[in-house]
Amino acid sequence: MDLKKAGKVLTVIVAVVTLLAVIYIMINRIGLQDELDFGAGAYYYADIPEFEKYEKSVGYKARLPYVVYVILFLAWGALMYKVWKKLDK
Repeated sequence: MDLKKAGKVLTVIVAVVTLLAVIYIMINRIGLQDELDFGAGAYYYADIPEFEKYEKSVGYKARLPYVVYVILFLAWGALMYKVWKKLDK
């Protein structure tokens, strides 16, 4: 089996497994809070008011100034763009 055909087979397998996992999660209502019914938006926890009280952990506390994270994000994006261009040749 050549590499291209193997890649297509692997893609189909991953897509089917992902679809089955999504259906399983939705049927079993995994991750939903019963007292919070927002319809389809219930899966997006950012939409839930006062979501922090449903978390068991304290949450992320940044140790560096916000601008440092923005610079790191942009540097990572630039690096990935260069890698992508190199791979695309």
